[in-house]
Amino acid sequence: MWFDDQSEEAVRFYTSIFKNSKVGRILRSGEEVTKVSESGRSVGSVLTIEFEIEGQKFVALNGGPLFKFNESISFVINCETQEEVDYYWEKLTADGGEESQCGWLKDRFGVSWQITPVVLIDMLNDKDSAKAERVMKAMLQMQKIDIAKLKAAYDGE
Repeated sequence: MWFDDQSEEAVRFYTSIFKNSKVGRILRSGEEVTKVSESGRSVGSVLTIEFEIEGQKFVALNGGPLFKFNESISFVINCETQEEVDYYWEKLTADGGEESQCGWLKDRFGVSWQITPVVLIDMLNDKDSAKAERVMKAMLQMQKIDIAKLKAAYDGE
């Protein structure tokens, strides 16, 4: 994950949200990196930081302003309950995150996330296309997904 210069802050943020997470090795910039870096890094600043969330390993890089996150890549959080949906939505939109449509959001670092109730995927894949269409219509009107409203649409209410 390419950050300008906030990789350590981002990693601390993500590992504070996800219960099954940990920070790994941190590689700091030496003299050679700072000589060739156009980002103005100082010797001893964080270059990369490894971290793990739910068994998935990541590396965050302070690579400078050349590349930015966009919606073409997003992380999906599959949620079993509305409480989980609410928790991740609140945490990831905090301090400058942005809500979007259909369960999508951007956190304060510009990383896109899909907060997805498992039941939504099940309903959208129902063999009864009328039920699935009602659920799709309801979902398209939401920012944060509301499971009760999806179930009402699924049941034709």
